[in-house]
Amino acid sequence: MTDLNFISIETERLVLRRFRPDDAAAFAAYRSDPAIARYQSWDETYSIEDAERFIASLARAHPGEPGEWFQFAVADRATDALVGDCALHVDAHDSTRADIGYTLSPEHHGNGYATEAVAALVAYAFGSLGVNRIQATADERNTPSIRLAERLGFAAVARVHTTFKGERCVEETYELVRDVAGAD
Repeated sequence: MTDLNFISIETERLVLRRFRPDDAAAFAAYRSDPAIARYQSWDETYSIEDAERFIASLARAHPGEPGEWFQFAVADRATDALVGDCALHVDAHDSTRADIGYTLSPEHHGNGYATEAVAALVAYAFGSLGVNRIQATADERNTPSIRLAERLGFAAVARVHTTFKGERCVEETYELVRDVAGAD
């Protein structure tokens, strides 16, 4: 179900909200970090202009729109400073299935922010959007991403040997299924 009225998702320390133009510099800074870009679809040449274009493209997007990715800015609740982002993609053919992704700025690693943000996104997808199954895919070398998925109860369901950015790797797919019996 598309959420046409999305404003934000709040946690104890974070706010998942729409991106704003003033997020562009911080967004470009962590997306251009080679260690962050290594496991993502973009590369370390990500510029502030790329960030500005991307943020502008999200202005009319809505979370839960089948077949479309929605990127949530993850901001510090006290300062509103951008600490990372999460993404949600509801399947175009089955709106009860979704994929998620998450990226955190390196200076905010190790504080539990990613776990807090992704847990909130999962709860939102299961609750407000009516999703029943969520998948996350990570390169097996990206152990922090895998640990996060496992910490939240995602179970490994597939391993695919592939080439990504010219490197041989193994992509691990993790899945979390909503407890429908406990949802009522």
